[in-house]
Amino acid sequence: MQNLSRRPRLKGVANRVTFAAMALATPAAILGVPYDASSSFRRGAARAPATIREALWSPAGNSWAETLVDTSDASVLVDAGDIEVDSADPRGSIQSGVERLRETNARPILLGGDHSITYPIVRGVRRTSGPITIVHIDAHTDLYDEFEGDRFSHACPFARIMEEGLASRLVQIGIRTLTKHQREQADRFGVEIIDMRAWSRGARPDISRNETVYLSIDLDGLDPAFAPGVSHPEPGGLSVRDVLSLIQGLEAPMTAADIVECNPDVDQSGVTSVVAAKLLKEIAAAMYCVREIPRSHPATGGVTA
Repeated sequence: MQNLSRRPRLKGVANRVTFAAMALATPAAILGVPYDASSSFRRGAARAPATIREALWSPAGNSWAETLVDTSDASVLVDAGDIEVDSADPRGSIQSGVERLRETNARPILLGGDHSITYPIVRGVRRTSGPITIVHIDAHTDLYDEFEGDRFSHACPFARIMEEGLASRLVQIGIRTLTKHQREQADRFGVEIIDMRAWSRGARPDISRNETVYLSIDLDGLDPAFAPGVSHPEPGGLSVRDVLSLIQGLEAPMTAADIVECNPDVDQSGVTSVVAAKLLKEIAAAMYCVREIPRSHPATGGVTA
């Protein structure tokens, strides 16, 4: 792996991230979450933060986003290392790590890890933010009340988030595995779903610029032709360009984001890590270009077709 010490970083000590005060306004900050113990089928996503970083800084590409933002600039993107996840209290340690980073005014881009991490991340984000709209890209809704006896499975994070009222809106895009139970859960929580059939007919999310967005990208939301290295590949999904267009088209500020479910163990070519790194760069550029707004603005919007 390329020597990451050459990249802009927040100060830390071995195996445990610590955060120093930052003079920068609100840069994006990479924060790895090497956790996959809540995966229901195949482990391996805990190793993804390292492979995504390797792809991000590989000499095969460059640091510039498509919007002509240089992500090697410390005013755009810094690296805060990885959260040391406590196996006795994984969700508490993840939430605490996010809260500490947020205290520096950085906007975190979390690299998972399985999708269960989104629940404690959002809890940490909400401690320092107003109402948020979650834009969730995935093949699955992850709205199970419990899965295989586990209420904190990677199949359940958005049920926990909506139960606690942590999001004003949840807009899910790319869905193509809906079950009867998850449809009932979506109705219960007022979730807005743009499944792949609706997407193919032209439905798109309508996010007001007055909202504050948390973006959650499960890489199995993409078609496995583009992102094969995931634990639950599901054909018929989004293209990389579809997701890039969503990111680049957001007029609302992003307060935080996560990229989850890359599994290096089944990503033989490494292309899924490359895709994740591409998305990371464009998210950081979008955060840089669209600054956060006062929290007093009301959330509005819907889905357009």
